[in-house]
Amino acid sequence: MAALGRLDPAGDIRVLAAPITGIGGSPRITRLLVREGDRVQAGQLLATFDNAPNHRAEERLLLTRIANLDRRLRLQVRDLERYRRLAAAGAFAASELDILEQRTLELQGQLQESRAELARVRTDLVNTELRAPIDGTVLRIHARTGERPGDDGILELGNSERMEALVEVYESDIGRVRLGQTVRLTSENGGFDGTLTGRVSRISPQVRQRELLSTDPTGDADARIVEVRVRLDAADARRVQELTGLKVIAKLEP
Repeated sequence: MAALGRLDPAGDIRVLAAPITGIGGSPRITRLLVREGDRVQAGQLLATFDNAPNHRAEERLLLTRIANLDRRLRLQVRDLERYRRLAAAGAFAASELDILEQRTLELQGQLQESRAELARVRTDLVNTELRAPIDGTVLRIHARTGERPGDDGILELGNSERMEALVEVYESDIGRVRLGQTVRLTSENGGFDGTLTGRVSRISPQVRQRELLSTDPTGDADARIVEVRVRLDAADARRVQELTGLKVIAKLEP
């Protein structure tokens, strides 16, 4: 039994989106550092956004404010200790001491608020960069430098070290497919030499319309199929880890 399929990374494909700004939109991409097909490592910088300069300016302003408040607070605490000793000796009015203590508390509050604001700005700064969450391959890019990413996000990232095939089996044939069944895969258009070997790892419970179209013009584009996932043997998966999306012809052995 034969069926048409394509090579896919095993597991989920991550769709990476841009951060949302305070007005509900997405910032523009200032640099896109990868291309489709690139291998990336977790933590690698993929893109930067145009909201970074504003957040860096906020950070510098807050650092200056915090340094100033910290200096004022140290002086205030030193003076407060001195006036407490004078008040204890009866040389300073208790009402004036209360005013100094209130001013000290206000400075402490302002310093805490500024530090909290700095933490928020630094979180926003992290979101001015897009970094890879996993080791993987850039499968598709949806937005380019100078663009605001839309609902499709910026790019799709998949782990191509564990490749599999998505095979579309006609609904009339699905009764002949079983988990663990051996599958031989060849390239429809010569994308790789020889044959890949794998085994059926998942059979979808849903019947759907065909998505993969053969180069054969007589193929039935409206056929109803069931998606079958085939996990490739490790050695064969390494052979085709750069060929995500390549069409294959699957032969399921009895």
